[in-house]
Amino acid sequence: TGGKIGDSLNQLAVRKAPSMPKPQWHAPWKLFRVISGHMGWVRCCAVEPGNEWFATGAADRVIKIWDLASGKLKLSLTGHVSVVRGLAVSPRQPYLFSCGEDRQVKCWDLEYNKVIRHYHGHLSAVYDLSIRPTLDILFSCGRDSTTRVWDMRTKTNIHTLTGHTNTVTSVLSQATDPQVITGSNDTTVKLWDLAAGRCMATLTNHKKSVRGLCLHPKLYMFASAGPDNIKQWKCPEGKFIQNLSGHNAIVNCLAMNADNVLVSGADNGTMYFWDWKTGYNFQKFQAPVQPGSLDSEAGIFQMRFDLSGSRLITCEADKTIKIYKEDDSATEETNPINWRPEILKRRRY
Repeated sequence: TGGKIGDSLNQLAVRKAPSMPKPQWHAPWKLFRVISGHMGWVRCCAVEPGNEWFATGAADRVIKIWDLASGKLKLSLTGHVSVVRGLAVSPRQPYLFSCGEDRQVKCWDLEYNKVIRHYHGHLSAVYDLSIRPTLDILFSCGRDSTTRVWDMRTKTNIHTLTGHTNTVTSVLSQATDPQVITGSNDTTVKLWDLAAGRCMATLTNHKKSVRGLCLHPKLYMFASAGPDNIKQWKCPEGKFIQNLSGHNAIVNCLAMNADNVLVSGADNGTMYFWDWKTGYNFQKFQAPVQPGSLDSEAGIFQMRFDLSGSRLITCEADKTIKIYKEDDSATEETNPINWRPEILKRRRY
């Protein structure tokens, strides 16, 4: 009987051979609509929590609000005196927050379409905004190497999160720890303890400046992007999971939807679509620039999925906003997965 038990154990052992997970199939994306109207580079966008409209900010100093379904302009808000670099729409109040290279962080009341609050304190251009999902707290980061934490109502600067040694390009916030995640041109990503106002962890794996961050909508994870790699991390401690390499350009921004599609957009106008779990790059795309623009004006500054995850909004250097959607006609037969995993992917850096 000893032999039999040994045999069955052997069979069990053989069955547990490590298998590389197969990528989930995703439909390819295609250009659905091009919206023009801004007079300068479109730098940022934000989708409203009801998914009816989205806002864009541009180098022409105007914030424009567009109908998501039709792509028609609903409203233009003027008031910034320099490039608008970041936008965020509050999920609880009818407020839109904007920040720009004029060092200003503004709160717009969308019932009156007027600025009702300014948050003073940044010493240089403000590059990104984020709203804490459950508390009325606003985060803004910028070229003064800090991230500032604002009380929305009283306009108090609760914390100034210092520690980065160069421009902080992007800030994320979530309800669970780490409540604030920042990426910076000093090549690091920092996770912050909001209650204490200090840094919990510094992730130094990137070799070049980190320009884009995005949270996974379902899993407790986030991704960071720079010219060298896109990296996936696990919260709360910031454990490195894997590299998504192959987007050989200066990656400016990331977007993520609930179907595990991660998109990276670059300075040269290329977009790469990735399967989150396996890091399989299932589509590469470059939209043509709008007529009358130079080819060198291809560039993506920010991108967002709408709340359904079925539309992708990109803000581009040819002064347009492009909206993408999944190709309904594609199937696994027409677009098969061509996946050759490299075992080398397991390399740390």
